[in-house]
Amino acid sequence: MECYSEEIFGPVLVCLEAETLDEAIALTNSNPHGNGTAIFTASGVAARKFQNEIDVGMVGINVPIPVPLPFFSFTGWRGSFRGDLPMYGRAMVDFYTRTKTVTASWKRGTAGQKVPGLDGVGSSSPPGK
Repeated sequence: MECYSEEIFGPVLVCLEAETLDEAIALTNSNPHGNGTAIFTASGVAARKFQNEIDVGMVGINVPIPVPLPFFSFTGWRGSFRGDLPMYGRAMVDFYTRTKTVTASWKRGTAGQKVPGLDGVGSSSPPGK
């Protein structure tokens, strides 16, 4: 199908059916263009597997992928990528964000203790406590 093998930007919707989720992921990942794809499912397990294993720039889960408008995060991967940085999406989030690395060690029983001068400020235990 030419509109699947060639990357076009127009009012075209390509719907392909696969027998299994693994087949659908392999079909999408084998395409040279990594623009976007969507999955429509009632299974959270299938959605999580799809989003983690699919190799494209935009993934829709129970929604179509966005059109390239400034207020949507539009970006592609592989053959769909042009230039140094995409104008939206992950690269712009990285560009406008400062990364903070936090290393912490919680001693047993200290995570929920009150700190003098911080009365009324809530604290919580680390995850799993």
